[in-house]
Amino acid sequence: MLGAIIGDMVGAPYEFDMCNIKTKEFPLFSKESVPTDDSIMTCAIASACIKCYGDKEKFRELCIEEMHNFGNMFGSPTGGYGPMFLNWLNTPIEEKKPIGSYGNGAAMRVSPVAWYCDNISDVLNYAKISAEVTHNHPEGIKGAQAVAAAIYLARTGATKSDIKTYISTNFNYNLDVSLDEIRPNYHMDATCQGSVPQAIRAFLEGVTFEDCIRNAISIGGDSDTIGCITGSIAEAYYHVPGNIKNYCLRVLNSEKFYYLYNTYNSFKEPYLNK
Repeated sequence: MLGAIIGDMVGAPYEFDMCNIKTKEFPLFSKESVPTDDSIMTCAIASACIKCYGDKEKFRELCIEEMHNFGNMFGSPTGGYGPMFLNWLNTPIEEKKPIGSYGNGAAMRVSPVAWYCDNISDVLNYAKISAEVTHNHPEGIKGAQAVAAAIYLARTGATKSDIKTYISTNFNYNLDVSLDEIRPNYHMDATCQGSVPQAIRAFLEGVTFEDCIRNAISIGGDSDTIGCITGSIAEAYYHVPGNIKNYCLRVLNSEKFYYLYNTYNSFKEPYLNK
């Protein structure tokens, strides 16, 4: 979960084609490296996990409630919400309906379920629920499930080869295209099918947590979300360096983001430490 927030923060200054940086050589953090909608919605899903006590229907209700509460608490953050989701966010809870989206918002926020659940079947079920309350298009659900599965496999000792094979076989994503092939012509694509495989590839090519994040940002496109997805998988596979973790926590432990900080700490003890 913290890996998702770190990836989001690192990518925030480079989101959109006009700000993309097509290299791995860049300052990891700057004054513009702050949590965006990716981190806010990740914490909303974490809060839903904490409160559902293993009840899948309760989890569904809580996903709606917590995303509504977190989203409206923080308003429109750096990077902003997509127009369809923003309209959903501004709808009263009792009137909210899925929006048929296949945007990568379903994949960016899913990481907590991969730590909350203790088997791959539950991971896939909870990922589906977390996606379909808004992103109920098959590609939106697929993106969320693929990312959650990759995180779960990484945290339970699977090799990168195992992870690649599982994702390619079960979700039909092409993970054979290298970053060097992707980078030159890749542009902003906020769909799951146009960003999730690229984010997973960034993890597969990385050799450390930081290297995975730099890979993700270096291809361009929807940099904060690709960084968020890559970081969420890399955290489960690699040790997050103390200096990077501490920088992120200092930003979260500020007046503006303190609610996110508390949510992370509440989730961390029972789930991230198991």
